[in-house]
Amino acid sequence: MSPTDAPEATAAALVRRPQLWLVPTILTGLLALLLSLLYMGGIVNPNAELRHLPIALVNEDTGKPPPGQQENLGTQITAAISADPAGGKADWRELTLAQAEDQLDSGKVYGALVVPAGFTDSVVALPTSGATKLPTITVLTNPGKGSLGSSLASQITTQAAHRASRTVGEQLTAAAGDASPTAKLLLADPVDVVTQVGHPIGAHSGLGLTAFYYTLLLVLAGFMGGNVISNGVDTALGYADNEIGPWHTRRPTVPITRTQTLLLKMLMTAGITLVSVSLVMLACVAILGMDASHLPLLWIYSYCAALAVGLGVQAINAAFGGIGQLVSMFVFIVLGLPSSGATVPLEAVPGFYRFLSHFEPMRQLSDGVRAILYFDARGDAGLTRSWIMIVVGTVLALLFGFAMTLYYDRKGHKRLTPQPA
Repeated sequence: MSPTDAPEATAAALVRRPQLWLVPTILTGLLALLLSLLYMGGIVNPNAELRHLPIALVNEDTGKPPPGQQENLGTQITAAISADPAGGKADWRELTLAQAEDQLDSGKVYGALVVPAGFTDSVVALPTSGATKLPTITVLTNPGKGSLGSSLASQITTQAAHRASRTVGEQLTAAAGDASPTAKLLLADPVDVVTQVGHPIGAHSGLGLTAFYYTLLLVLAGFMGGNVISNGVDTALGYADNEIGPWHTRRPTVPITRTQTLLLKMLMTAGITLVSVSLVMLACVAILGMDASHLPLLWIYSYCAALAVGLGVQAINAAFGGIGQLVSMFVFIVLGLPSSGATVPLEAVPGFYRFLSHFEPMRQLSDGVRAILYFDARGDAGLTRSWIMIVVGTVLALLFGFAMTLYYDRKGHKRLTPQPA
């Protein structure tokens, strides 16, 4: 009996075959489990995971020490804060105001706590008739580091400022033994905590999230573009079926080595990525009005970033064949999103994700995008490191992809037997 004479199978008959269920069930179950653990594990409890968040600590107070004390109040407060770094949650960096502003502008700190000049004098004057205003401590935020990171830093600095206020209040209350109950109530918590934006970003910056979503677009452009190109080339060369709706075709197989096929796919990736990246920028900047400066640099960086991802996808597909798309999805997206540090600071995720962040592509790319969009394209804001990692990633993709295809070709592993025209 020829294959065409065999009776047609039915879904009712096939669905009762256990072996047909086994592999899809195991794979989809594992994927669901891994995705849940990876994504939720990175964001479920950032406050508990928070460690060593970089925050500037500035003492501008130049007043004389109060009677009976060796240091002014600004020095005492900053020393107490740096000695008790919020249970390890903060990495307090004692800086001058100029240094703190520079680190805010380069994205090296998530915020700052500033004790202003004249702080001691204004505190000492409180119980007297010479008091004109409440002493202040300023909390500076850095929304360019992302809304969650800036919020965490603001919480830590605000809590530290209020603790300092209560400490100062205890000293004032003890010294004002004959003061009225109303005066003592005022002196118990005498410092006004003022929150200001330390490094402002544009109103169309998504509260510091446009850098993450723009990076995600670049990764998806490279990932999806690479897979579309790979499948399109395989179909055009006769190594895959072309099925659209009820129509099914199979082109004659073109004799070609794996290495030459990979070279063709990579060349097409380099050309087509020009179009996709240009359209991404057109949609985000021109149509949607996303705040962005250094547009030529942003375009060049975006192209190189998406191209590096696309070349990586082609290399992985060439090496792993049919499961290559799944492997590249894990490399560029599944493991990349929770370890990018673009939404949840790396200081607030478990150690596993901090380990991944050293080499996962999305973290490397997001640092560069953030530097261009929010920090005046400064190299020390992460742009220099991002360029280096793009070059490293591109070289690794080329070396890995062509090493694998050359090995397969030399071993005689042809993809398919040529089909007649």
